[in-house]
Amino acid sequence: MRALFVILTFTRQDLIEKYSGSILGSLWSLLMPLVNILIFTIIFSKIMGARLSVSGLELDEYNYSLYLVSALLAWNCFAACVTRTTTIYQEKAGIISKVNIGLRTLPAYILLSETIIYVISMVFFTAFALIVGHSFGWTVLALPVLFLIQQIIAYSLGLIAATFSVFIRDIRELVAIVFHVWFWMTPIVYVVNILPDGLSSLMSFNPAIGFIEAYRDIILMNKLPGLEFMLTASLVALSLFVFAQYINKHLQSDIRDFI
Repeated sequence: MRALFVILTFTRQDLIEKYSGSILGSLWSLLMPLVNILIFTIIFSKIMGARLSVSGLELDEYNYSLYLVSALLAWNCFAACVTRTTTIYQEKAGIISKVNIGLRTLPAYILLSETIIYVISMVFFTAFALIVGHSFGWTVLALPVLFLIQQIIAYSLGLIAATFSVFIRDIRELVAIVFHVWFWMTPIVYVVNILPDGLSSLMSFNPAIGFIEAYRDIILMNKLPGLEFMLTASLVALSLFVFAQYINKHLQSDIRDFI
């Protein structure tokens, strides 16, 4: 119970500190997702006038915004969880020595904080989608399951990176570069069929594509992701989680000495 209290306290503090010193304070947690969605809608739907097509969906006008934001919100959450967790031990070094909380438990507040922002963003996105005439099916009930698998993977990757970044400080910069390249290698703002054949074939090696397509299947196509993908993703999440726990547990004493 004490660990849960500490995590909730850190989560609340994290959300407040993001906008500390501003007049509106934590209200920005509500306004920023709304502003982002409006920007995506105006720039990508109106100004750019995107005219792309993907199987089962004609991407014109507001449909492109739905296509973009449905994947972008999930990606932003995933990337933020991993990159922020990577440096958590350096940033919380002073607190770790004073507060009785496990090193494997500490990253949970980042996941919770980013999840709250994602949920708020999804509320605005859902409202926007309904306004422009998009209808949601019962398949949205699978969204929390998909998101949970994603967050387990994010936590595991972040914990592994955080563990090694204590000893190798370059890990932080490496993770940032990897996610920057990874974003543009993932069809979030574009569709795969606009790429040259050679490059599009490389996409099959990108593990993020399965998640992006699963989100769009649920949100845009009103259909469930493939069972094979969900089972594979769950197995990968479980494997990464066990590995991250093992590595961190066996290096705990060294981590505390180094920080």
